[in-house]
Amino acid sequence: MGGGGVTGVAWELGLLAGLAEAGIDPTAADLYVGTSAGSVVAAQVTSGTPIEELYARQLAPPAGELAARIGRALMVRGAWAMLRSRQGEAFRKRIGAMALKARTPTEAERREVIAGRLGDLAWPDKRLLITACDAYTGVFTVFQAGSGVSLVDAVGASCAVPGVWPPVTIGDTRYIDGGMRSATNADLAEDCDRVVIIAPIALGGGPVGKLADEARLLGRTAEVVTVSPDKPAREAIGRNVLDPAFRAASARAGREQAARVAEDVKRVWG
Repeated sequence: MGGGGVTGVAWELGLLAGLAEAGIDPTAADLYVGTSAGSVVAAQVTSGTPIEELYARQLAPPAGELAARIGRALMVRGAWAMLRSRQGEAFRKRIGAMALKARTPTEAERREVIAGRLGDLAWPDKRLLITACDAYTGVFTVFQAGSGVSLVDAVGASCAVPGVWPPVTIGDTRYIDGGMRSATNADLAEDCDRVVIIAPIALGGGPVGKLADEARLLGRTAEVVTVSPDKPAREAIGRNVLDPAFRAASARAGREQAARVAEDVKRVWG
C-alpha cells in the first residue's frame, strides 16, 4: 500500500471497500507493506476494524486534519537534490537535511493528527512492515512489531513528507517519509507468491525506486497486479493530495474504480 497523501488514504480505503464488496478480502494477506499514506491504511486494515467502517470515516467531514500543499519551491529543492545525488541514500540524506530545517507544524501537532486516524491501535498480529528513512543518514528503515516503536510513531514517521510535516523523533534520531526510497517499497514483498500493489502514486526515477521496476522484479517469482488511480479517480483526487477537502470524493472514486479492476485483482488474489 503506497503513498499519496490524505487523498491517497481515502482512495485506497475506497478501493479496498469496493474490492471487499466484489468478494476480495483485503484482510486475508500474510504480509502488509505500508508506505506513507499506505502505512495509515495498512495499520487500519490490520486492526480488525470493518472495512466499511473505515470507508465511512473517509466520507465524514475531515475534522482534525491539517491542510497542506507541496509548493513549487519545495518541488524545485527536491528536484535539485535528485540531480545532485545519484545514489538513493545520498539523496535521502539531502532531503532529510532540508526537512530538518523546514518550518512546519510541530511534532506534537502532527502526532495528534496521526493518533486521530489510528486511535489507540497497537501493532497487529498480522505481519505489518512500515517504511521510513533516517533524516540524518538517509538510511532506509522498516518498522514492525518488535521494533520497540509505537504504531502511531512508526506511521507518523512514514507519513513525514519532507518540508511539509516535521521529521518524527524515535529514539536518538528523526525520520522522514518512507516514500523517499520508493512510493510503494513493494520489493519488500519479494518472498510472497501473490502480490497486490495499491499505488496512489506510481511515479519514480533517479534515486527513487520505480513501481514498474519493483513489479517486474516481483513478477519473476510471483503473480503481481498493480492498481493506481484511473482517470476518473485522478480527477476526483485533484492536484493537491494533501488537501483533506478532497477526501470524500477520493474515497468514492476509489470504490467506483474497484468495480473496474476487480476481475484483474481476482486473477491474482482469487
